[in-house]
Amino acid sequence: MRSRPVHRHQQKQSGVRGMFGRLSFAVIVLVICTLSLLSATRSSNRAVSRSEIDVDTLWDTAASGGWRPSSAPRSHWPPPPAETNGYLRVRCNGGLNQQRSAICNAVLAARIMNATLVLPELDANSFWHDDSGFHGVYDVEHFIKSLRYDVNIVESIPEIRKNGKIKKIKAFQLRPDRDAPISWYTTVALEKMKQHGAIYLTPFSHRMAEEIDCPEYQRLRCRVNYHALRFKPHIMELSNSIVNRLRAQGHFMAIHLRFEMDMLAFAGCFDIFTAEEQIFLKKYRNENFAPKKLIYSERRAIGKCPLTPEEVGLVLRAMGFDNSTTIYIASGDLFGGERFMKPFRSLFPRLENHKTVDSTGELAKNTNGVLGSAVDYMVCLLSDIFMPTYDGPSNFANNLLGHRLYYGFRTNIQPDRKSLAPIFINREKGRVAGFEEDVRRVMQNTNFGGPHKRISPESFYTNSWPECFCRILATNPADKCPPDNVVDILDSQLTTGVVDDTESVSTNSTSIVDK
Repeated sequence: MRSRPVHRHQQKQSGVRGMFGRLSFAVIVLVICTLSLLSATRSSNRAVSRSEIDVDTLWDTAASGGWRPSSAPRSHWPPPPAETNGYLRVRCNGGLNQQRSAICNAVLAARIMNATLVLPELDANSFWHDDSGFHGVYDVEHFIKSLRYDVNIVESIPEIRKNGKIKKIKAFQLRPDRDAPISWYTTVALEKMKQHGAIYLTPFSHRMAEEIDCPEYQRLRCRVNYHALRFKPHIMELSNSIVNRLRAQGHFMAIHLRFEMDMLAFAGCFDIFTAEEQIFLKKYRNENFAPKKLIYSERRAIGKCPLTPEEVGLVLRAMGFDNSTTIYIASGDLFGGERFMKPFRSLFPRLENHKTVDSTGELAKNTNGVLGSAVDYMVCLLSDIFMPTYDGPSNFANNLLGHRLYYGFRTNIQPDRKSLAPIFINREKGRVAGFEEDVRRVMQNTNFGGPHKRISPESFYTNSWPECFCRILATNPADKCPPDNVVDILDSQLTTGVVDDTESVSTNSTSIVDK
């Protein structure tokens, strides 16, 4: 699988502390039958011991510590006005998951600039070599409806009548800097929008700072990512069908086996391949990445190389998983092919992928890379355990880790490649005594999916705690869960166009798991 400062809003408190929950989540539950959010009682029952790894507990969700997902606003959040400052177009480049985070940033940019968002363009041709576009991947109606309290969205820039003639608004093209601050959008971009009526931001991958000192803006990103962006019905149905077939065998684990040409070339990990394969990898690297002297032994020693399939199997076996474990492999074409998969398969013979468990045959016939990527994403999201073998610059793995955290602290296994590297190097040199014990010791000190502080370089899209989480019994007011009657209040504001700052709301928070 390939996956290629601060503008302060009003802090005036009102009764509107949450949004979107019952409506958006209810729809998601109907489509994703097997997905359930974690209650505080259930989640508090599971904590992994630091002295041993109990595999049976890993099949359950991680301990929540009383936290639950909540992306609803908790302070003054008026609906978008009918009249905006202009239209915002964006071109989201890269792979499917890189585009996903760009869409979240586009919605936030539109909110910040008081702009009408034109349905984001997905630059699928440059990476996937298909033209699915937003309409071919996501449920457009659901996307627009879900964000009606946040931004106005249109599918295209409308024509205008000027001097008795029908004219099109030509968007002024801008190229934002990478990780551009909020202030750039409220000054440079907004000024051009007011001058021209519309702006076109291209390319729009990683073009907005992730760390923003405004929790409400971060929660908007979560509303987009985890509620508004829903794959089209046929993708959801196909994904659910695969999940149901896997669950018929019991628990299953999904592994993002990032042992593909592009990632190996990027990492500079060549020496384990044949001379012909090395020439191919080096050629790919020279054509696609900046020049850099990379020494395999040094890269390997500091954990910069993706785990090989065999190393993944050895980690799982050392943790206590046996050969009856069902494993779903999410990946593109593995570089080196069966030569590298054979040792893994000998350890875990029950390996599946989206083509082997797709009873419809649609994926086997379909050459659209986006479809396979979307299905893999959903199956990994719904799996009992998810294991990325190379997070690094992998948007697929990073987004999934964040999504699984948001939907109930679902268990993840994240190998510490840097700590595991010397153990594997010793094994290759014949020093195998204590190998499994050493691997277990490393893995015992990793996070299995519970709430934890975000520390750079960890991405907001990988870990949105604490901004997008809340506690019912919180001592800190900023962590308290929003009340139940949020949708009614927001609907009223949207209908009347009036924000009643004095309106009181219920403080009952017993049904806000889905907000």
